Amino acid sequence: MENWLKKRIALSPTKLAVVTPETKLTFRELGDLVSKQMGLLAKLVKEGTHVGVLTNNNLTGYSLILALQQLGCVIVLLNKRLAAPELQYQLADAEVELLIYEDDLALAGLTGLEMISFSELTNQTSEACQGQAEFKPDEVTTIMYTSGTSGQPKGVCQTYNNHLYSALGSALNLGLTTEDNWLCVVPLFHISGLSIMMRSLIYGMTVTLLPKFDADEVMRYLVAADITAISVVPTMLKQLLALGQSSLNPAFRFFLLGGGPIDNPSLEKCQAQEWPVIQSYGMTETASQVVALSFDDAASHLGSAGKPHFFIQLKLASDGEIMLKGPNISPGYYHQALKNQRTFVDGWFKTGDIGSLDQDGYLYVKGRKGEMIISGGENIFPREIEDCYLKLAAVAEIVVAAKEDAKWGQVPVAFIKLKEDISREKLVAYGRKFLAHYKVPKEFYLVTDYPQTASGKIQRYKLLAQLAKLQKIV
Repeated sequence: MENWLKKRIALSPTKLAVVTPETKLTFRELGDLVSKQMGLLAKLVKEGTHVGVLTNNNLTGYSLILALQQLGCVIVLLNKRLAAPELQYQLADAEVELLIYEDDLALAGLTGLEMISFSELTNQTSEACQGQAEFKPDEVTTIMYTSGTSGQPKGVCQTYNNHLYSALGSALNLGLTTEDNWLCVVPLFHISGLSIMMRSLIYGMTVTLLPKFDADEVMRYLVAADITAISVVPTMLKQLLALGQSSLNPAFRFFLLGGGPIDNPSLEKCQAQEWPVIQSYGMTETASQVVALSFDDAASHLGSAGKPHFFIQLKLASDGEIMLKGPNISPGYYHQALKNQRTFVDGWFKTGDIGSLDQDGYLYVKGRKGEMIISGGENIFPREIEDCYLKLAAVAEIVVAAKEDAKWGQVPVAFIKLKEDISREKLVAYGRKFLAHYKVPKEFYLVTDYPQTASGKIQRYKLLAQLAKLQKIV
């Protein structure tokens, strides 16, 4: 397939490509910046070099990712929030030869590879070079590590075809055009951020790039700028709801909600404010969302992730595990042959999520297989318990996880942020009004925060590791 950036410059050179708080660039101007970056990189890399990128959300990192793609490198996108040992594992696992990092993200103790900072890169002697004329559809262009909600992250290989069909599926499902302006506040090192970059090249739409999510700043853009779409995770959407601002700019079309399920009370509040929220389901292995629920269908299918995109096939295994097939599914994990054999079976990707389909074909995601609680032979999904307790006035936030138990195998325990004091007795009594007795948490712990991945997913196993240090509600 033809090089996306070159094609986009040829098709719409003067169309606005990227907007940051400091500058605006057309696709031609973005191409010039990328060419400059390529010249600085030319002596450091060659086609096929595995290059790690550690960057904040900014124009330098944005253009650097595109420059490496132009040169045919395999780009390993690294989570800036990781500690040095975690980064060292991923760099070694992905066989990274060169790490390019933003100066304020420098970490001591990394070994076994060459490293260069953004400022050092600008001092390199530039060398004229040409980007690839064509992209090979099945060639890996990016490696991105899974969130690690349940253990050691794995390097997900993503091909040009994966990103292309992800973008095409989104366009067919969401009705995206060259006139859209997508506000990007999710990290570029996460699939939700990178996929916005890829969509921009393929559709010719504008990306407005902010350095981080700040609810007040994001709301100013949603109200005053010509933003048409934004990707959010549940924690972001809740913070925006808390601001009490219901009217957004007239061009705004939707919030694309990913990164895990959100509680029904928050969705009901969005409906009351007429905020168009498109719930979606996807992951690193699917190169972004592959199932989505339109705002029009939300009222009649509250809590559903929606229906599969045009290019995606979906079925449920005998135990309810969601299985997917399609051209945007990853070819596998880097150097994980045994894991690949277990996860990618006869063209189907075993997601590790449990779900159900209603009579109209709408998908309902119950939770991760690894998060499902099996208590005395009964299957319990944390989300059902969480949704129930969020309707209790005293509860601000709640996360439920499985604690090992000698009698029942596992029992649910709850980690709660409270709006007001409440006793364990009252919490249990409330649960027993609405839930089967075995679903009511056996213990309740007070927390001030939840450990999360960079994409906002709760790391339940880390909460369980903190049990001895937490205050139990009595």
